[in-house]
Amino acid sequence: MKAVVTGGGGFLGGAVARLLRQRGDSVRSFTRSRYPWLDELGVEQALGDLADLEAVERAVAGCDVVFHVAAKAGVWGRYWDFYNTNVTGTENVLAACKKHGVRRLVYTSTPSVVHAGGDVEGGNESLPYPKHFEAHYPETKAKAERAVLAANGEELATVSLRPHLIFGPGDPHLVPRIVGAARKGKLKRIGTRDVKVDVTYIDNAAQAQLDAADRLDIGTRPAGKAYFISNGEPLELWPFIGRILAEAGAPPVTKHVSAWKAKLAGRVLEWVYRFVPFVPGEPPMTRFVASQLSTSHWYDISAARRDLEYEPKVSVEEGLKRLGERLRAG
Repeated sequence: MKAVVTGGGGFLGGAVARLLRQRGDSVRSFTRSRYPWLDELGVEQALGDLADLEAVERAVAGCDVVFHVAAKAGVWGRYWDFYNTNVTGTENVLAACKKHGVRRLVYTSTPSVVHAGGDVEGGNESLPYPKHFEAHYPETKAKAERAVLAANGEELATVSLRPHLIFGPGDPHLVPRIVGAARKGKLKRIGTRDVKVDVTYIDNAAQAQLDAADRLDIGTRPAGKAYFISNGEPLELWPFIGRILAEAGAPPVTKHVSAWKAKLAGRVLEWVYRFVPFVPGEPPMTRFVASQLSTSHWYDISAARRDLEYEPKVSVEEGLKRLGERLRAG
């Protein structure tokens, strides 16, 4: 099949492109910059911005399925920057699919679109979108997911995947952030509770995308639905973070701050960084980060197992070993 992967140069998008090429599919990546390693994989590259409808239409033309992976992630930034990429960009992908008669769209969402700030233990796809979000990223991703699911119909089949805390070799987000903070002595445990989360090894997250595409078509069971994706192994958050630090040779977390103090600090710092002129960078703490690090959030993946025949093949333990090997190799 002919597949388009938006964000094919990124962590998850690149893993999806690799799997598609390994099984012989034709792949076109849509990104803002060219990646030489995609050329080596035999991936065609189309350059452009998701907010540019004409560029998106050119990239989508002639394909059978679109994996819309690209997004603006992060815990800080201007709302309209998130909106233009995550919402307008997704609307452009939908419009391009309809214009060129694409039948299948696999959208990458996030579990944070339904995380209201408290504990979620074994939550399933019946969880509602919260009325209020603590960060622009989950808010705009929720708007985009709603648009994707609403677009499902007689000409275009859509599905939304919500992979949770993707990790593994080559991770440019979670691991570098944790390790960097620890090495600077700025990483503190939030709260004292033994909160649990689930995580997703990168190969499993990518395989879920192909599983969804292979079982998606107009009128099929996955069409118009969202699915949580993870390793299916809920684990205690802070020991997991400690294991990553150990694999990276970074110092362990020895300090902690109460959850309410972290959330209060996040609120104050957000105000300072938003309204005080000439304060560079992003706040060292936000309400969203404080919530994510002090609450349990793990999800039931039985629907993905049933409808997508998704089964994580790489365990968390094996994933951590592979991550450690890469970190030690430099």
